[in-house]
Amino acid sequence: MVHPPSVITLVDPDSSNAIAIAHRLDFTDQGSEVPTHRHSKGQLIVASYGAVTCTAAGDVWIVPPNCGIWIPSGVMHSARATENARVDYLFVARDASRLPDHCCALEITPMIRTMIDRLAAERDEYPSDSHAARLARVMLDELATMPQQRLNLPVSDNVKIRAIADALTANPSDRSTLTEWARRIALSERSLARLMVRETGLTFGRWRQQLHLVVALRELVSGTSVQRVSTLLGYESVNAFITMFRKSVGCTPSRYLPDLQDRSRPGTCKVSGSSDKRMRME
Repeated sequence: MVHPPSVITLVDPDSSNAIAIAHRLDFTDQGSEVPTHRHSKGQLIVASYGAVTCTAAGDVWIVPPNCGIWIPSGVMHSARATENARVDYLFVARDASRLPDHCCALEITPMIRTMIDRLAAERDEYPSDSHAARLARVMLDELATMPQQRLNLPVSDNVKIRAIADALTANPSDRSTLTEWARRIALSERSLARLMVRETGLTFGRWRQQLHLVVALRELVSGTSVQRVSTLLGYESVNAFITMFRKSVGCTPSRYLPDLQDRSRPGTCKVSGSSDKRMRME
């Protein structure tokens, strides 16, 4: 039986005066979504299992297990998690870190992940001279040094670009050419090419390849096989898909997500203990 995604009622991160607070979110039977919102604290979304798709600053981001999506203070955003996803939310006070002033994907090391897990066991309010505060400061210093990765798909508010994005997101195997898309949305090929670059910063070919990468990452971290992902994206062979993936991220899917099979086995991910703070699902 397929369940509709539940809606998450978030705690108010701005109610805490701490420089950083962390909350863990576990899903057992169904995916969940966080409606569009914003807050004064910046937010880092880190998935330890499953896939999370985040929309922020006009882009769609995928959150694989080895990265986190950083959303600066005041930026409107929403998120959607797949079934059985486990997600950590780290909220960071404005001006409390040297994290970027723009949305980005940051590499997350095992040490940073452990520190976020440790902070999730703390109360939202802790003394500024406490162990938790010192841990938070070291963690934020480490996060500020992490390299960025391109895991976003620029999506414009332009109705014609949005129509193409919606259609290809629903059917990523569609291999229609730029000429065919231009005819569908009543533009000349040259006009659509210029519009795509102006609105997204990418040519149509590069933009569609980035969409394929985002879809591929979402499916792979959800446990879909490389063969199935290749078919879903309309590649003629698995090798063609692996070549695209390697050119985009620098390695093959198996190298990028080396522990994917372990993560997909029931019981291999640690469930947060009773001391972890939870967000409520409705």
